[in-house]
Amino acid sequence: MKPKMVELYDTTLRDGAQARGISFTVAAKVRIAEALNELGVQYIEGGWPGSNPKDIEFFKVIKDIPISNAKIAAFGSTRRANIKTENDDNIIKILEVGTPVVTIFGKSWTLHVKDVLKTEFKENLNMIHDTVKFLKSEGRDVFFDAEHFFDGFKDDPKYALESLAAANDAGADRLVLCDTNGGTMPDEMLQIIKKVREKFKKGIGVHIHNDSGVAVANSCLAVTAGAMHIQGTINGYGERAGNADLCCIIPNLKIKMGIDCISDSQLSLLVQTSRFVDELANMKPNSKLPYVGSSSFAHKGGMHVNAVQKNTKTFEHIDPLLVGAKREILVSELSGKSNILIKASEYGLSLKNEDIGRILKKLKEHEHKGYEFEAAEGSFELLIRKTAGKYKKFFNLEGFRVIVEKDEKGKMYSEATIKVTVDGKSEHTAAEGDGPINALDSALRKALEKFYPSLADVKLADFKVRVMDAKGGTAAKVRVLIESKDKNRVWGTVGVSENIIEASWEALVDSIEYKLLKEQE
Repeated sequence: MKPKMVELYDTTLRDGAQARGISFTVAAKVRIAEALNELGVQYIEGGWPGSNPKDIEFFKVIKDIPISNAKIAAFGSTRRANIKTENDDNIIKILEVGTPVVTIFGKSWTLHVKDVLKTEFKENLNMIHDTVKFLKSEGRDVFFDAEHFFDGFKDDPKYALESLAAANDAGADRLVLCDTNGGTMPDEMLQIIKKVREKFKKGIGVHIHNDSGVAVANSCLAVTAGAMHIQGTINGYGERAGNADLCCIIPNLKIKMGIDCISDSQLSLLVQTSRFVDELANMKPNSKLPYVGSSSFAHKGGMHVNAVQKNTKTFEHIDPLLVGAKREILVSELSGKSNILIKASEYGLSLKNEDIGRILKKLKEHEHKGYEFEAAEGSFELLIRKTAGKYKKFFNLEGFRVIVEKDEKGKMYSEATIKVTVDGKSEHTAAEGDGPINALDSALRKALEKFYPSLADVKLADFKVRVMDAKGGTAAKVRVLIESKDKNRVWGTVGVSENIIEASWEALVDSIEYKLLKEQE
């Protein structure tokens, strides 16, 4: 029987930080903890005090931060074999950080007891029991993570259950079944949890890894089998293939399964929280993530767009606003008139029927040449305006020259010289750069800032080059995608050519013209 309420236990700051390429500073961990608290998770695992000084520092700092919705948990292992719990350095450090909740992991798989701990089966059970009992005597809520539980159960169900009994008899508040290797299939998961529930009626949780791609499914299935405590990470961050993704689990529980875990207003912070954690982890957001990815509610096919325009339920499983997302209409060679009309409306443009036909034709011609406007809305708006005759040119190029030199010491130099005309007035200037594109960008801005001072606010946020046909070798056509930003917005522009400088120039010009266009609105 599934519970009415499910606890959310976030381990982004500990398990999530084990993901390749992620290392949180103490300041970042504190900011993420604040965001998780605002999201409404009930428990935030801050780290392992016995493993590194950074986690100890985090626990010191977080004591002075107002955390109202969540409890902070410290993580650690059971005592070592053949030592008193109160003398174990790991346990001492856990107590010193003073968290109200302590999560202890212990071995539930005989393979690990023999090959990793290299101790007796009975001693391992004593280690679990003694550690939980000691921490409870110190006034802590104690959660027992039964590491490798599902593998252990499949290998020796009697011993796996004995490991849970050792923690339960010592007073553990939660018995958390861990699929540490992430290899358990949903049907196995369901059957094993049901057998555990026959013996232990309360406080069952799960901690699932995603090595088989079923971590979210297994976590949700665990709830249907009676689990009331779910552990996971934001965006599924974690070692190897990652952990169960709370950004998917939370809306599944609340919207799909009707199980209370956070409030409606907190649910609307989900996208914001996902991207905030990405930013502090210095990771590029995964556009394909369910619910929170930028593509989750993006529509590209003309028939799909037409249907969504009439009734959003035709191609959307939920209202995107529930999780703080927004619907996005993409444009491509697959687009129909509905795509064009919706985008024009977003730009505040009124188009005639003949305009729509010309724009659609021009779009398909451009995409056939290699242009892609999904991430280049700046270029697409300019394309619409130019095709519909609703565009005024801001400057004319008289010409430019780019020089790349390498001196005898092997150092590279790039310089661009450019001449532009604005309202009949010419400006001729030059600039150096780290490469030819950087030099050209600097020279163009330098020439135009005299006429348009607001261009000083524009920064190049990203620059991508994609080879369209590798068979062409160094003469292959390339697509350049530029992402620019100012104080208020971020926009993308695109250029395509066999010449990388020409493609870059096209994207640079669109970027500047788009900025100037928005300045006039």
